[in-house]
Amino acid sequence: MFLLLAFACTTETSTDPVAGGTPTWSQDIAPLVQERCAGCHAAGEIGPFGLTDHASAAPMAAAMAAAVESGSMPPWGARSTDECTPRYGWQNDLSFSAEETALLRAWADAGAPEGDTATAADVPPTVSLELVGANMHLEPRVGFVASGNRDEFTCFVMDPELTAARWLTGVQVAAGNAAVVHHALIFSDPEGQAAALANADGYYDCPANQGLTGDLLGAWAPGAVPNETPPGAGIAVAAGSGIVMQIHYHPLGEAADIDVTALDIRWTDSEPEHVAVLALVGNASGAGDGLLPGPNDDDGVEFRIPAGATGHTETMEFTIEERRARYQVYMAGTHMHYVGTDMAIWVDHKSPEGDEPATECLVQTPQWDFDWQRGYAYDTDLATVPQVRGGDTIRMRCTYDNTLANPGVALALGDAGLTEPTDVYLGETTLDEMCLGVFGIVVE
Repeated sequence: MFLLLAFACTTETSTDPVAGGTPTWSQDIAPLVQERCAGCHAAGEIGPFGLTDHASAAPMAAAMAAAVESGSMPPWGARSTDECTPRYGWQNDLSFSAEETALLRAWADAGAPEGDTATAADVPPTVSLELVGANMHLEPRVGFVASGNRDEFTCFVMDPELTAARWLTGVQVAAGNAAVVHHALIFSDPEGQAAALANADGYYDCPANQGLTGDLLGAWAPGAVPNETPPGAGIAVAAGSGIVMQIHYHPLGEAADIDVTALDIRWTDSEPEHVAVLALVGNASGAGDGLLPGPNDDDGVEFRIPAGATGHTETMEFTIEERRARYQVYMAGTHMHYVGTDMAIWVDHKSPEGDEPATECLVQTPQWDFDWQRGYAYDTDLATVPQVRGGDTIRMRCTYDNTLANPGVALALGDAGLTEPTDVYLGETTLDEMCLGVFGIVVE
């Protein structure tokens, strides 16, 4: 049940690499790299090398072009494909257009020239990552030192001292040691289950998400802009709830500098016009709860990904009860684990309204990467976002590769001390799998 919401801004460019001649760093490439890449590839950030000036970027030009062409970088999974073209674009889209990709390739092939620094193009200012109007700052009781070679998942439990219900309208993570903080997820803890697992210093090891039973409130990855609900909407958090921040640490092979990662939160005390929810849909395990028949089912309808299977799919359908309200979907995301390779989500409208298609794709992540999961907010206002109503059906298809050719499988097996793939089932651990849609919704 993971979600990463909103990320750094996008630069538009109309530069034509053919008509404009040989592209250069100063005139063409620097604005793109500053906007799409420098949030991670800068001193002290999680990127393994810097890309903040020509001297650092030029040696990496060919690798940069190849990574953008393959879709592995920048880390933006939502793509339009032949089977999935959402009606709206995405806010803060990090992906390169075809023209921008061609521009980067032409620059690399030309030897990564610097160009005339005296007539350099304007480089966009660094996007503000501060949460405007934040009225609460939370920090763990103690700092944390990440060490070793294996990724660590640590849950920090913090007390916002909510004496009455409040509505969250924004949250932002301020990474302490950005070199090792890979991403963070924020949950409420209304029943104190996470607090009961924490040690005297207020944290515990949580790779399998123990204690994370409250609502998802937001998430963060390097370069992320704040997680915010649409204007006039807020997420309800009950009185007495704790706040849990799960941090994924990516150690550097030795003890890192101490990390104190903090949260900034914006609350409102009065109930907003719209109640927002981050809803999780999916993870069906049998025929009676939405799982459809699929390949390799040996014992009726089952969620099982056999060892050695490639292109294995699990498909699920969930029909919204007729009596249910109208839901405005302002954000959509996908979630699988390390075996996953592609996920797509559609909605079939029982009674389409206006120019709404009978079937529309909400999101597809055709190059799923567990390390860069996030949600995607539609680039339109709340009145026109996709809707789901009573009688509509949500369909999701998850595709998996359970072979050593899948780098995620090799990583998960190595962490577990195994050398060969095993059958994979639905579950919480890294050697289990999921097929889960994550939606930011407002209920009318």
